[in-house]
Amino acid sequence: MFSDRLSTATGEKEYGMRAVTVSSFGAPAELTATDRPAPGRDELLVRVEAAALNPVDRRIANGDLRVRLPHRFPLVPGTDGAGVVVGMGSRVTGFRIGQRVAGRFDTPPLGRGCFAEYAVISAHGLVAAIPDGLSAHIAAAVPVAGTAAHCLSQWVGTEGRKTVLIVGAAGGVGSFLVQLAALHGGYVIATARRQDVERLRALGAAEVVEYTESVVLDQVTAGYPDGVDVLIDLVGTPAQFRVFARTVRPGGVALSTTASADATHLHRLDLEGGNFQNTASAGDLAELLRDIAGKRITAPIEHAVRLDDVPALLGRVRGGRGKTIVTI
Repeated sequence: MFSDRLSTATGEKEYGMRAVTVSSFGAPAELTATDRPAPGRDELLVRVEAAALNPVDRRIANGDLRVRLPHRFPLVPGTDGAGVVVGMGSRVTGFRIGQRVAGRFDTPPLGRGCFAEYAVISAHGLVAAIPDGLSAHIAAAVPVAGTAAHCLSQWVGTEGRKTVLIVGAAGGVGSFLVQLAALHGGYVIATARRQDVERLRALGAAEVVEYTESVVLDQVTAGYPDGVDVLIDLVGTPAQFRVFARTVRPGGVALSTTASADATHLHRLDLEGGNFQNTASAGDLAELLRDIAGKRITAPIEHAVRLDDVPALLGRVRGGRGKTIVTI
């Protein structure tokens, strides 16, 4: 346990809190009373005000990442979060007690997440101050989906107008990406279900195509016989990605966020891209939060729930539609 200096807003050490916990991989999530975490030397202790549900939270709880990263039990899931700094380790600089922050609470060992009243986060990780005037509930929607969309949007570029096909655009990443791609000057063709058409147009999509493999392929190739410039597939299987890649012009870009791209296949089609990795920095997160505070883009929040609701929702969370925010 941490033995260096721990400064808190009150100077007192308190250890109890409510949190969503999982006792073992695949076990049912429960709302329990558990120990409050203590920050390590390079960590912040945050009183969590809001969190957001992500598909990766379910994967962490199920043990899908157990081979790649260490975990701890009882496991507290929750990757996206925002709140107030109430403690910090002895080596932390650049943050202060009482400061509002948002970030990714997935520093290994996994299981110290933000579906809890308190959580720790690395001061060197993906964490940034929340601008004045922006609520924690909005900021909590940004760290995972927003930064992924930010990195993906860099492939749109700023030189010339590029046609950008976004497959599965209605979810959290897609809703951010439609806005950012349009902001970069891209002509956005989004795929989604019929009920999401107007919402995506309002976010900046120039065209919306109903999401099925055959419809996307037929409509996009008919409208763009020379191919689109950029494909960003947020939902497809490897077989589906191969179909969607046929809509891209030679020399264009095809990206998959579901590890569905095959480098050999892309090379045969003369395409750049591949399987996307989120390499966002704390600076990228800070820029996104400023963009939202300045109303250049909006956080696509669709639902709000309480911490008590999370155990029942965790096993069902999918990419879906926009973001679901948890009030802590």
